[in-house]
Amino acid sequence: MKTTSQKNTTGTREQIRTDEQQPQQTAPQAQPQKADTRLPIDTDARKRNRSLPTEKVLNLLQTGSPDLFNLAEVVGKWVWVTFKEQPAAEIRQTLAQLGFHWNRTRQAWQHPCGQFRVGSAADPREKYPNSHPADTRAA
Repeated sequence: MKTTSQKNTTGTREQIRTDEQQPQQTAPQAQPQKADTRLPIDTDARKRNRSLPTEKVLNLLQTGSPDLFNLAEVVGKWVWVTFKEQPAAEIRQTLAQLGFHWNRTRQAWQHPCGQFRVGSAADPREKYPNSHPADTRAA
């Protein structure tokens, strides 16, 4: 098809395309939103729990979730819980409620135990003493 010229209101020539020459307008593909599978938690309790000292966090794990206590590792003053596979939603909810957060780099649930720090590239296990409290306490 031919294009024709036409003067616009300012007097310059511009080309007008015919309908067949118009670029095809396609609607942008909407990405399906990932469903939020997190269970609800009490955010006020979570905030309070994040400032608990290490011993209190370990006591909460030992009395409330002995299976999680058996997986716990103390790194410096922080408590880490690691899994071989993604835990069930209820376990993730329990950890979040207790004040843990997921660290994607270290692949662990971490509790700061009131010792909030900026992340580093180095592995804290190399810098701070670490232990498994389940090895020294009866669960």
